[in-house]
Amino acid sequence: MPRKARFTIDYPGGLYHVINRGVNRGNIFFDPKDYIFFLESLTKTQEKFPFRLHSFCLMPNHFHLLIQTTTIGLSRILSSLLTRYALRINRVYNRVGHLFQGRCKTILCEKEPYFLELVRYISLNPIRSNLVRKPKDWLWSSYRLFCNLKFPMFKIFH
Repeated sequence: MPRKARFTIDYPGGLYHVINRGVNRGNIFFDPKDYIFFLESLTKTQEKFPFRLHSFCLMPNHFHLLIQTTTIGLSRILSSLLTRYALRINRVYNRVGHLFQGRCKTILCEKEPYFLELVRYISLNPIRSNLVRKPKDWLWSSYRLFCNLKFPMFKIFH
């Protein structure tokens, strides 16, 4: 039986909190190279389908993105990003099958009242998961960029 159609309000300029996790809550990042490849894939996806990335946090078994679309729909952006990433992980680790548990959870957000609170929530995720004591200690979050700390990444923020 085919999956039900996904209902997401998708409009130009929409601000979305995107969350996805691994199958059975398993890891989706296994090595620092995987985090880097995901971020490189974000950059390549952004070049192909322009969007604004306001915040992100990559955790071992899930990720959070705060994306604002332009003219391209969110589903095309996420399909490109996640397909590219999952194919690489399956190839590199000699895996088969699904990497992600299912469709991304996407929450359409209002920019004004919730934007800063959402950025804070995303940045503090590694602390809530007891991975680090301070948000600056987690390498795979936009928090380091906000604080002008060294970050092993590129130009994903415009």
